Amino acid sequence: MSGSRIIGIEVEDVRFPTSDEYHGSDAMNTAPNYSAAYVNLLTDRGPTGYGLAFTIGRGNDVQCAAIQAMGEHVVGIDLSELDEDPSLIYRRLIGDSQYRWLGPEKGVVHMALGALVNAGWDLVARRAHLPLWKYLASMTPEQLSRCIDYRYITDALTPHEATAIFQEAQDGREERVTQLDAFGYPAYTTTPGWLGYSDERLIKESARAVADGFQQLKLKVGADVADDRRRLDLVRAAVGPSVEIAVDANQRWDVSTAIDWILELKEFDLAWVEEPTSPDDILGHAAIAERVSPIVIATGEHCHNRVMFKQLLQTKAVGIIQIDSARVGGVNENLAILALAKKFGARVCPHAGGVGLCEMVRHLAFFDYVGVSTSLDGRTLEWVDHLHEHFVDPATVTGGRYDAPMVPGMSAEMKSASIDTYRFSGPSQSGEWP
Repeated sequence: MSGSRIIGIEVEDVRFPTSDEYHGSDAMNTAPNYSAAYVNLLTDRGPTGYGLAFTIGRGNDVQCAAIQAMGEHVVGIDLSELDEDPSLIYRRLIGDSQYRWLGPEKGVVHMALGALVNAGWDLVARRAHLPLWKYLASMTPEQLSRCIDYRYITDALTPHEATAIFQEAQDGREERVTQLDAFGYPAYTTTPGWLGYSDERLIKESARAVADGFQQLKLKVGADVADDRRRLDLVRAAVGPSVEIAVDANQRWDVSTAIDWILELKEFDLAWVEEPTSPDDILGHAAIAERVSPIVIATGEHCHNRVMFKQLLQTKAVGIIQIDSARVGGVNENLAILALAKKFGARVCPHAGGVGLCEMVRHLAFFDYVGVSTSLDGRTLEWVDHLHEHFVDPATVTGGRYDAPMVPGMSAEMKSASIDTYRFSGPSQSGEWP
């Protein structure tokens, strides 16, 4: 395919009315509409590359505009050069000094970069006829290490250390690939626990999840402590004593409130408490973790970049790292975060609550086991049972475990009929936004 190039991009604003039934509702986001700022990298020959940034409704147009603006700078890239160096798109965009002024490396601009970077990796894996996790597993330790941007993190992870981590994981790699192909990856489900669900639905969905093989559930909390205790009682009665229950406050509390609230829930033997305070507050997380120990603190879905993850790990602020496929700078930055988590001994339990996130992040979780952590102990990948039918290669779960993705790419491609149906066209004549 020598001579093939990226010749253009297409960006779509796609929004789903999940607020109609309170899917995705939590203490901070009471009526989200799961949305995708969806990008296609068009080539003159061969496959298209697909990526997206996830939002929850209003503002998705701003995210699309950022992708469109940044995407102009990847047009013209030679695909043979991208095959040789899958980090090419990341380096080209992260090195743009004028875009850096708008971040740097955070928010809408950085998420736009991540969507384009992931689309590039999707394209490379498609050209190699491999699902992304197997494509990453086929790379050498040196190639993987070169994908990492070490700026600002060498006090915690050096290129030599990262290469050694990837090298150590070479032993038994093929056996782990075979294991995942056969048995998949452990999953937990957030589907029963949305804060806007009725008690009846909470109980019904929790019991159904256990019947389907899930051994861990997650509930949204943070609006009212007495109501949280009541709902936890209902779920425990519905699922029995052996099923783990985690909770997620979605950044709802100040530090002192978080400590008091978590201790009020201590008796429920929580698997972890997720996002107890502002995702930017590293020291706040550390203070909470110290005061509520041995309850485990988890965070990551709103962390801007590898530097924040570095500091969370350095300060022992979290015991569980929750990577997100679409929040940071795509595959490249997630490789850095996975290597950091391995060095500091933190578990990785990825975030996947949102349209397309289950599809994409499963590749990173599968690769983490194959090529970085080499462990499944205490590791589990979030499952949210919404909107998978809109993807060409939808994520599936069998018996409480993610099935291994087999289709080439990163699984971000949406069905054209779904895009046509849910393409956002602006506010209605009444001024209401879907």
